Amino acid sequence: MTNTVNKIALVTGGSRGLGKDMALQLAKKGFDVILTYQTKSDAAQEVVNQINTSGQKAFALPLDVANANSFSEFATTLQQTIQNEFHGETLAALVNNAGVGVHASFAETTMEQFDSMVNIHLKGAFFLTQKLLPLLQDGASIVNISSGLTRFSFNGYAAYAVMKTGIEALSRYQALELGPRKIRVNTVAPGAIETDFGGGAVRDNQDLNNMIASNTALGRVGLPDDIGSVVAFLCSEDAKWINAQRLEVAGGFNI
Repeated sequence: MTNTVNKIALVTGGSRGLGKDMALQLAKKGFDVILTYQTKSDAAQEVVNQINTSGQKAFALPLDVANANSFSEFATTLQQTIQNEFHGETLAALVNNAGVGVHASFAETTMEQFDSMVNIHLKGAFFLTQKLLPLLQDGASIVNISSGLTRFSFNGYAAYAVMKTGIEALSRYQALELGPRKIRVNTVAPGAIETDFGGGAVRDNQDLNNMIASNTALGRVGLPDDIGSVVAFLCSEDAKWINAQRLEVAGGFNI
């Protein structure tokens, strides 16, 4: 048999929550996966082990997406990892998923909170992707993670939603400007999901959970594995003619 190099995907924030399921679903689609984590190295290694056990290969690297000054060093480490651990040269897919939320009313949002959201969600995705362009193969796929909160509004999420609205514009511009390299760029906008995001409110607050479910056409809130398979699909050749699109994955919330 001829040894072939598998397609490699990078998922930021892949140690838990939605990012974990994205990594697992990409592996099911035949990708080898590099995932990043900020502090939870043990959790990241568990995901790596799960993927390695499945027959695909995985590796975890630390990355603080809020620190754009670290991206050059990360890109060097990533390139070495691709070569040394995967015997490859390029990435076939990049998923900009890493992020945290902030819950504060518009009137009470501090400049520090706002700047944190800019650095993590907007500046991070913008400049990390820019720095990784030489490592993306022609014909690669980029998926930027947004939020249903760019279409529907809840009290306390103004700063977060503003950043995600910026991500959706970024995706369209990336799709336009990277088109000559046949790189596709799409946005996935999850609805409310049962994870530990935002302190686990959707998962743990039964009243909130019930309210969301009752306003969703499919009658429940989302689960992590509702999202990962969509991201994996967009990264695959099955989605080869989907470009510059925003795909909301929210079960029909507030329609």
